[in-house]
Amino acid sequence: IPSHSLSLLNSVTSPLILVHLLALSPMQRKDGDLRPTSVSGDGKILRRAKRGWMWNQFYLMEEYTASEYQYVGKLHSNMDRGDGTVRYILTGEGAGTIFQIDEKSGDLHATKKLDREEKAFYTLRVKAVSTRTNRSLEPETEFVIKIHDINDNEPKFSKAIYTASVPEMSSVGTSVLEVTAMDADDASYGNSAKLVYSILQGQPYFSVEPDTGWIKIALPDMDREVREQYQVVIQAKDMAGQMGGLSGTTTVNISLTDVNDSPPRFSYSSYQLSALESAQIGSVVGRIKAKDGDEGENADMEYDIVDGDGRDIFSIYTDRITQEGVVTLKKKLDYEQQRVYTVKVEVCNTNVDPRFLSFGPFKDTATVKILTQDVDEPPVFSQSQYVIEVQEDTLKGMVIGRVTAWDPDSTHHPVKYSIDKHTNRDRFFHIDVSDGSITALQSLDRESSKWHNISVLATEINNPQQMSRAPVLIKVLDVNDNAPEFAMYYETFVCENVKAGQLIQTISATDMDEPLDGHKFMFSLSFSNPNFTVLDNEDNTARILTRRSGFNRHELSAYYLPVVISDNDYPAQTSTSTLTIRVCGCDRSGNMRSCSVEALVLPAGLSTGALVAVLLCIILLLMIVVLFSALKKQRRKKTLIMSKEDVRDNVVSYNDEGGGEEDTQAFDIGTLRHPETMESSKQRRDIIPEMLFSYHRPSPTAECTDVRDFINCRLEENNADPSAPPYDSLATYAFEGSGSIAESLSSLESSATDGDHEYEFLSSWGPQFKKLADMYIGKDSSRNT
Repeated sequence: IPSHSLSLLNSVTSPLILVHLLALSPMQRKDGDLRPTSVSGDGKILRRAKRGWMWNQFYLMEEYTASEYQYVGKLHSNMDRGDGTVRYILTGEGAGTIFQIDEKSGDLHATKKLDREEKAFYTLRVKAVSTRTNRSLEPETEFVIKIHDINDNEPKFSKAIYTASVPEMSSVGTSVLEVTAMDADDASYGNSAKLVYSILQGQPYFSVEPDTGWIKIALPDMDREVREQYQVVIQAKDMAGQMGGLSGTTTVNISLTDVNDSPPRFSYSSYQLSALESAQIGSVVGRIKAKDGDEGENADMEYDIVDGDGRDIFSIYTDRITQEGVVTLKKKLDYEQQRVYTVKVEVCNTNVDPRFLSFGPFKDTATVKILTQDVDEPPVFSQSQYVIEVQEDTLKGMVIGRVTAWDPDSTHHPVKYSIDKHTNRDRFFHIDVSDGSITALQSLDRESSKWHNISVLATEINNPQQMSRAPVLIKVLDVNDNAPEFAMYYETFVCENVKAGQLIQTISATDMDEPLDGHKFMFSLSFSNPNFTVLDNEDNTARILTRRSGFNRHELSAYYLPVVISDNDYPAQTSTSTLTIRVCGCDRSGNMRSCSVEALVLPAGLSTGALVAVLLCIILLLMIVVLFSALKKQRRKKTLIMSKEDVRDNVVSYNDEGGGEEDTQAFDIGTLRHPETMESSKQRRDIIPEMLFSYHRPSPTAECTDVRDFINCRLEENNADPSAPPYDSLATYAFEGSGSIAESLSSLESSATDGDHEYEFLSSWGPQFKKLADMYIGKDSSRNT
């Protein structure tokens, strides 16, 4: 090879040394160049242009662990003469960090340990420049450094734990689940990523396809009822499973799903239940259960009674939650009639899989014995309800009916009878304690009550707690014991100008009795009447007709017509009702215009008693109004009186020169609050007769020398005096009049000085002047001292 051609030596850390030589076709040497040539189809020689770089790809071994840099290869240009005039420049992925080049020699090294799984190849560019001119001697060319893979990654499954299920009783080869592992090594180079699957745990039940990882059933007729859960461990190994390869494992939990391959079976061929004879219809007697190894809907069962003497007494249904057969009571039990019942119960699956019919009949039977337990039962009446009919004219003490009850137990305890007092409050009936005969204690009246409903109690004598009750309905039959009477009050009048034979009233009757064939009333007069007659219409009504013309209300204002009413029942009842006919003035058309006073009042539909009642009500209302007014007036008066807390005084004025204190008029302080209520004369309320009080005020003490002291002394005395009035009076004196025994108190005729007067005589004037006497006598005595 000429020296100016490019040689590439690429060494790796493994013993394998790759030497890449350029394979040349027939070449023609010119100017020291090796140029490949070829001949075209027309015989013309073709020449290939000169190429400045000649190499193949570089390869590096991953995970290089030596201490020195890993040598990649040598880059050399044919322009390099070895005199140091050529400089190599490296750019691209990892240039300067991962890969370094010797600028002078072109040697390329890797400075770091590389991992192919992180990056499989690097693309770099290199150019040769002149050290003198810094110009490129060769065009920049790109090359690739590929990382050579080693088996440094074990296979990894996509899941650490898989979960799968497969129906039980599946055939061999049934696919269960596909597991997949991945290897990060290069699958295109060697066997580093070629995986083989194997089963480490789970034989002989399951197997795995080595190439695909499909897990399949390896054992036939796997029964879920025997074993439901399986754990299988699968291994994936690279290097095609050869020794030295790396491996990874995963766990697969496989469950067998249920199919209906197990028929229901009773644990025992015979069961025994018991029930009280007092159990109510529909109550639960007991439960039985068959076993079924399946689950879910495959274990759904249906129970049925197919035979036995208790088939009509008992029934059975399936509890969908527990899958038990629930035996219930369909009819009442009687220990005295039958003590043991036997039924045959069948159980079967509701959902049957035809594939497993050969496993046996999917149903089973068992015998159930049901024992009736004796209970002390209350007495039983011969009828659930008694209806007794009795005539309303039945005499007191007569037996009207009978009830019967007995003890249904085998002991046959005696029974006593009684009537519930709450249903016989009026004590119309009595029952015999021993034989149950019912008698009437009072006369029965159908018109008062058509039915009497009582409750009869039957109680065991030995056990009073056992008691039964039966209703007895007593119907009172009708007896014709009421006479018919007018159906209503008739307001009948006849016109003064009436003609003979004219209809003035149509009457009808009513009867409290109820004959079976209906009422049939007959109307007639008790005696012949010259003024009126009765014509029976034979439809329970009658017409009142006039027998003469012309009536005068001034001669006779009212006529009384006795009408006899009879019924057709047995015994026949007859009554006489009087029809009052008023005489009124009418116009030519027969319309009433005026009647007598009595005739005007009575047509209002009110009898004399009703009018009296209305009048009494009016009088009572008037009395209530008067009483209310009096109370209201008295309440108004009370508000004018001053309360005890009101300490204001009354002002007493004397406006008359007459009879002294007799003409004194006190001013009521209440009129200041209510001036409109002031009256012309008010009695004094501030002076209380002295004789009512046993306490007498003492004369003023020596300390009361002036008016202020006097007032304070009087205030203390009144506060301490329990007989003193609650307030004082202030009196002004003008002229006492000739009637006063004290004559005039005016100071016009008095001497110039007060010292000449003697006031002892004031004490003899009576209680009216006691306060004045106390004032002057006390003043005089104090002055003298």
